Amino acid sequence: MALLTTQTISRTAITPTYGAVAASDTFVPGPNVFLHIKNAGGTQDIATFTVSAGDPTGLTIADVTVTVPITTGDKMIGPFNPQFFADPTTGLCTVAHSFITSVTCAVLNLQGP
Repeated sequence: MALLTTQTISRTAITPTYGAVAASDTFVPGPNVFLHIKNAGGTQDIATFTVSAGDPTGLTIADVTVTVPITTGDKMIGPFNPQFFADPTTGLCTVAHSFITSVTCAVLNLQGP
């Protein structure tokens, strides 16, 4: 498990850096945070984001799963409200991957005005 570094998108642009995913990674969730997953492998990747807290009204919220297609597939996922996605102990969001060969990702934070 690795803590992924968040990169900030600003008005002056960004060239994001993508790194290999592990079976399970963590990142700091936020209202403007997105995860961009790219799959260059031959098997789809099912990314599962753990919801650590339910809705304050008592509703149960299921973990979020996103399928990233094979070969040249990519998905932009988010935002990740810390109220639901931040682990109460670590403050981090956990994402698990079903397939990791040739799968990369970048955590991106959209900077406010």
